[in-house]
Amino acid sequence: MNPASLTVSQRVQALVKALNGAKRTNEALARCSDGEAMIEVLVDASRKLGLGLSRDDLLATPPIRDWIWWKNKEALLTVGDNVPRYHQDGGQGRAPKASEGEAQPRRRFLGLF
Repeated sequence: MNPASLTVSQRVQALVKALNGAKRTNEALARCSDGEAMIEVLVDASRKLGLGLSRDDLLATPPIRDWIWWKNKEALLTVGDNVPRYHQDGGQGRAPKASEGEAQPRRRFLGLF
């Protein structure tokens, strides 16, 4: 099958399938210190397989996009004040902080019905 006729997503899936069981490539990916090094290994693997994937293709297409995110430990999307979600929820179940010495009553969720 001609890789040029495949969509980017299909070529990325072909790369992922080729990586399954590729011991040397997987070891090289595990040794990478950051996402940029992983991209270099993956672009080289793509070139050897004749898939013709670019850096931009790999950075924009899951699951490789998610692997890079995980290696860099960067949030894919943040909303609001640029605080990761796990930091935003850190105070759940605890009493809210008092402002200026006043204790604020804890709000309770009464339900929808």
